[in-house]
Amino acid sequence: MISRRTFGSVLAAGAMVALAPRLAHAANVPAARNIVLVHGLFADGSSWSEVIPRLQSAGLNVTSVQNPLTTLDDAVAETQLVLDRQDGPTVLVGHSFSGMIVTEAGVDPKVSAVVYVAARAPDAGEDYAALAKTFPAPPASAGVVFDGDEGRLTEAAFLHDFAGDLPEDHAKALYAVQEPFHKALLTGKTKHAAWRSKPSFYAVSTEDRTINPDLERFMAKRMGATTIEVKSSHLSLISHPQEITALILQAAGHT
Repeated sequence: MISRRTFGSVLAAGAMVALAPRLAHAANVPAARNIVLVHGLFADGSSWSEVIPRLQSAGLNVTSVQNPLTTLDDAVAETQLVLDRQDGPTVLVGHSFSGMIVTEAGVDPKVSAVVYVAARAPDAGEDYAALAKTFPAPPASAGVVFDGDEGRLTEAAFLHDFAGDLPEDHAKALYAVQEPFHKALLTGKTKHAAWRSKPSFYAVSTEDRTINPDLERFMAKRMGATTIEVKSSHLSLISHPQEITALILQAAGHT
C-alpha cells in the first residue's frame, strides 16, 4: 500500500512539472465583468453576502447560484444555467464542496478563470474522498449527522469547526439556515478538470477545521494556482471578505 508521504511526493512532483507555465497563464487573465459564485455544503447562496457587495461596487455583475445539494450532476446543471445567462467572460468561484462544481462546469467557454475558496479541487475522474484520506481527517468530519439520506452538521461542529472565527450570534444564524445535503452528492466524480486549462486561483484557510489546510495547499500547488493564505476558519468568504474579494478581482483582471 502506498504511504501518504509517498503518495504526496509523487503527486507533488507531477504538479511541479506544470507549475511555472500555469502560474504564468494565471498572471495573464482576460478581463471579465461577470462573476458566478457557488456555495458548498452546510450553506446556501447567502454565504457570499459579504463578498457580493464588494464585487458589485467594483462594477461587476454578480450571481450567486443556489446549489441544490442533491447530486453533482444536478449542481453542475444549475450552475450551467447561470453560466448560460452570462454575456461574456465570467469568473467561476466555488467555496468548499462547490470546488467540484467549478472543476466540472469551469470548462465552459465563457469561463475565463476559476477561483477556489477553501475548496475541493479534484482532477478529472479522481476519487476526492480517497485523496482526502491521505491527509489527517479534519475535526468537522466527526460532526456530520444523517437523517435518512440527508446530512448536516451538528450545532457544535458548525459553530466550532465550520464557522469558528465568526461571532457566535452570526454563526448561529448561519447554522439555522444550513441546507441539508443528500448522500448521493458525495458519490459524484468530475469528468473534467477546468483548472488544467483555465487560469486558476486558490484561497487557503490556514485555520480550517472542515478541509485539512495541507490538503488545500496540495491542491492549489498541483494546479499551479495563484494562491493566498488567509488566517481563517472554513468560512473565509464571511470572516475575511476583503481578501477573498481581492483574489476574485485579480482573477477577473482587475487590479
